Amino acid sequence: RVNGERMRANVIEAAEQCGILSLADVAEPLALDRYLGQREAQRLLVFCDEAADTANPLQALQTGVAASNGIDVLIGPEGGFAEEERAILLRQPQILRLSLGPRILRADTAAVAALALVQAALGDWTGPGLRG
Repeated sequence: RVNGERMRANVIEAAEQCGILSLADVAEPLALDRYLGQREAQRLLVFCDEAADTANPLQALQTGVAASNGIDVLIGPEGGFAEEERAILLRQPQILRLSLGPRILRADTAAVAALALVQAALGDWTGPGLRG
């Protein structure tokens, strides 16, 4: 159901609109176990889980980002993660289980909310380069 070409076009359009020179990768969908088997273990895996008990997700992210060698953000499927998926994820190295708030979000909305938190944790909205 995912149109990869359309998603890649959205990435290019967003980069042009924002005036950035680098493009995000858009990978084809793959099974969770296959993704976990091929990801770089030293990168921080931000696991967005509606069942997580995170009082301040921005503060948790700021702590995790400081010690990371890159960030991967994992948004669950509509309906949430299964318990066995949660268990597999929580055994991963460099994991940060994060709640995006008290409301259940659609997967596409959750992705935007998670990326906004990552940008805030990285300091993208502070300093002299801030554009309104």
